[in-house]
Amino acid sequence: MQLQLQNVTKKYGTHTALDGFSFTFEPGIYGILGANGAGKSTLMNLLTDNLSRTSGAILYNSTDILELGKRFRQVLGYMPQQQGLYEQMTAQAFLAYMAELKGIPKKLAKEQMDTLLTVTNLSQVRHRKLCGFSGGMKQRVLLAQALLGNPEVLILDEPTAGLDPKERIRIRNFISSLSRNRIILLATHIVSDIEYISDQILMMKKGHVIGSGTPAHLLESVSNKVKELPCPPDCLEQMEQAYAVGNVFQRNGETWIRVVGDHLPEKGHEVPEHLTLEDVYLYYLGA
Repeated sequence: MQLQLQNVTKKYGTHTALDGFSFTFEPGIYGILGANGAGKSTLMNLLTDNLSRTSGAILYNSTDILELGKRFRQVLGYMPQQQGLYEQMTAQAFLAYMAELKGIPKKLAKEQMDTLLTVTNLSQVRHRKLCGFSGGMKQRVLLAQALLGNPEVLILDEPTAGLDPKERIRIRNFISSLSRNRIILLATHIVSDIEYISDQILMMKKGHVIGSGTPAHLLESVSNKVKELPCPPDCLEQMEQAYAVGNVFQRNGETWIRVVGDHLPEKGHEVPEHLTLEDVYLYYLGA
């Protein structure tokens, strides 16, 4: 199983949202990390054929997805970032409707719906109309519909947006359990969503992949590039202008800062251990 992008470009007039994107995805979880406007949603919409690419090729098992058409959509599950739901439907009715559109036999659809409503913690509200759902509950409905049909390729655009920490961990762990024999692309700007479950991470900025690798590889790439040092509050603005400042925290009654980059202050001490993907994010995608 392989999903391959070859020099894929998407332009909106003079603006290039995705620029010569090339990557090969195989079974596993891929975290696609970048700030808003990095091109993540454009990539997702090209992979689902919601947008027409300007140039390049997208191949699934060596055949262009445009040629595959319906056959590719049958193995695809997609959770969009925008919550486009039928507000007067109940959660169960919406999932049944989506299962019908996907051509899933009714008996199998019912079994899958029961499982997905339980996993997404929606069983108790399955008969409530979606208009009465919170934003986080709607996110869970969108995730459930993406998983109908047991797709081989699962594309998740900001899947935990609006969820509280407990729900985020629950959904994140569930996504991790799905990764065997499946290609999962998880686009987000929330580092914690992918820190523990991604097999590989792609760092996107202005339509380009500017770094990729396993979490361990990316953490290794920022070794010797992180320092912590005391910083009086009246000096914080000056330090933020000069360096990429991450966390600001209190230690022994003093204000300290964590700084990431190739050029670090002379003062302070290096952080050789306990590096995080937040450090990676700041190094590759920060100011």
